[in-house]
Amino acid sequence: MADLKITGLHKRYGAVEVLKDINLDVSHGEFVVFVGPSGCGKSTLLRMICGLDEVSAGTIALGGEIVNDVPPARRGVAMVFQSYALYPHMTVSENMSYALRLAGTEKNEIDSRVRTAASILQIEPLLQRKPRQLSGGQRQRVAIGRAIVREPEVFLFDEPLSNLDAALRVDMRMEFARLKERLGTTMIYVTHDQVEAMTLADKIVVLHDGRVEQVGSPIELYQRPANRFVAGFIGSPKMNFLPVTEDGSGLRLPGDGLFSTTVRGVSEIGVRPEHLRLGEGGDGRLSGRVVATEHLGSDTFAHLEVEGLDRLLQVRLEGEQKVERGVLRAVAFDAAQTYGFAEDGLAVDVARRPVAA
Repeated sequence: MADLKITGLHKRYGAVEVLKDINLDVSHGEFVVFVGPSGCGKSTLLRMICGLDEVSAGTIALGGEIVNDVPPARRGVAMVFQSYALYPHMTVSENMSYALRLAGTEKNEIDSRVRTAASILQIEPLLQRKPRQLSGGQRQRVAIGRAIVREPEVFLFDEPLSNLDAALRVDMRMEFARLKERLGTTMIYVTHDQVEAMTLADKIVVLHDGRVEQVGSPIELYQRPANRFVAGFIGSPKMNFLPVTEDGSGLRLPGDGLFSTTVRGVSEIGVRPEHLRLGEGGDGRLSGRVVATEHLGSDTFAHLEVEGLDRLLQVRLEGEQKVERGVLRAVAFDAAQTYGFAEDGLAVDVARRPVAA
């Protein structure tokens, strides 16, 4: 069983601390996604699990065995890189079987594993081609196949779709979802794209500035973010954030609007674009001038200037709707669809938590 347990993990390069006290449990068969902005430490963490980077402090255990000093080849993991790293002079079959041939695996066993992997990835007709004869998506499948033939206990993927165009990324996301179901192996996937994280993961690990901000299922992170960073990072389009001041009858909003739910210690509230309504009643009310609209067919996005707010307020409307620009519109939302954040960024439950006595 390929359970992964990371305890008190730190990574330092001289005086620079890249990872800070990482603690994480991954169960056998889980698809876990590390997500966060560039420079947050997610790829470094993946490389440490693989054994390509040394541990400065803490432990990494695979299947109950601490592997800090175990070479990468003996850890039972296989890593798929962003750059594919295929040998241009070898065929697809030779690329996929290279590690097995180096390990002295019998030819019949190699052929069987390559055929099995090629069948799973639907690249059987490509086995005798060279990498230059393949598309980007096909090269990515070959790189994944090279990992599959090793039959690892853990697959590690380092931003494997970042080199593909938008349409192919969507197709390949579905390929990864099917691969997860067919193999049933532990998979850890690194991306900066939160849409990939939301659509693929059993569990998401949100990293920021070398720390774990929150761990949970996609829906848990979307509905119950632990802090402002997670709330703003998970979800597309991003959550709207409104600075507030405490008032005797509620929280005072930008433009002198009022949010009727009163709690203490809230400096900012967040509302997702799909939870805002134009020209309807609600617990909180704003007004803003429409400055731009986006028509996507399935949705219409209205962008409003609100007095006292230094960024545009984004409202997501279902379907195709006509929203006249330059017009002042009322914007409302409900307490149950609202998030509160303290000055230090931690979440405060404005929807349910009563005012302290």
